[in-house]
Amino acid sequence: MLNALGDRTFSTPAAPQVGVGAVLKQIVGNGKSRLGHAADSLPLSAVFVVIVGLAFLLIAAIALSAYDISNATVTLIAMFVAAAISNIAGFGFSALCGALLLQVMDSPIYAVHVMTVCSIAIQLLSVAAQWRSLRMFLIGGVPGVPAGLYLLLHLPSDLYREVIGAVLIVYGGYLLMRNPIRSLHTGSRADAGAGFLGGLTGGLVAFPGAFVAIWCDLKGWDKARQRGVYQPFILAMQPIMLISIYLMRPASVTAPPLDTSALAFVPAALLGAWFGLRVFNRLSDRQFAIVLNALIVASGIGLVL
Repeated sequence: MLNALGDRTFSTPAAPQVGVGAVLKQIVGNGKSRLGHAADSLPLSAVFVVIVGLAFLLIAAIALSAYDISNATVTLIAMFVAAAISNIAGFGFSALCGALLLQVMDSPIYAVHVMTVCSIAIQLLSVAAQWRSLRMFLIGGVPGVPAGLYLLLHLPSDLYREVIGAVLIVYGGYLLMRNPIRSLHTGSRADAGAGFLGGLTGGLVAFPGAFVAIWCDLKGWDKARQRGVYQPFILAMQPIMLISIYLMRPASVTAPPLDTSALAFVPAALLGAWFGLRVFNRLSDRQFAIVLNALIVASGIGLVL
């Protein structure tokens, strides 16, 4: 799909033929070699973050009990797990968290509210200082959001979720099963096209990061530069999505009031995001590509479920 976005040429040097299995063995081997030194190398700042994070989780659980939120403990655990896994690659939180929260929360509207609040908090924590190449993605993404919301209001919900989920599963699975591909050299119009697809899926399923992440990977950028583009892109799209929802909602639908209880889930999301960032810092660019493509597949599964 994304190969149709603008003209492109391929770089001449071939990528090394390293299979997925070999990379996974390397990741496991590195983990085993570091495990024995974990207690010695763990900095005091990390211990402090864990202790403070657990304290905030306890406070959050008490606060949610006061709000009479059902399944509060299970929801906090789901929030932590989704944030930790998604933040290894830097996107996919809404897809993973939605698959979990919609199983334990009675109100889908409240679940979306909680995910939006926590996702904004995660992006604020995780966004890198690198903002280069972001401009064209935003130019494409801004008009994509209302286009996606228009389709949201006029298409059966199961249809578009299953289509987008199937595309992510097939494409991510294809990248996982083949050797590394050569990077694409594309122009700014192609970046804007990827941004438009991101805005479109943001308006449709509140998931703006997938196609931009795929496109950054196809361009052959290193892991830091990829995250430096698609995480600020996600953060920029979220307020545009909220404003567009408010302006384009049907007249019969009133704007829901802000539920402050959603803020009680933020500590679990931030603690999970912190763990995910620590894993991200230990990955090589090739290992990051494997994790990224696996998360694309998992996100697609989360949309289909």
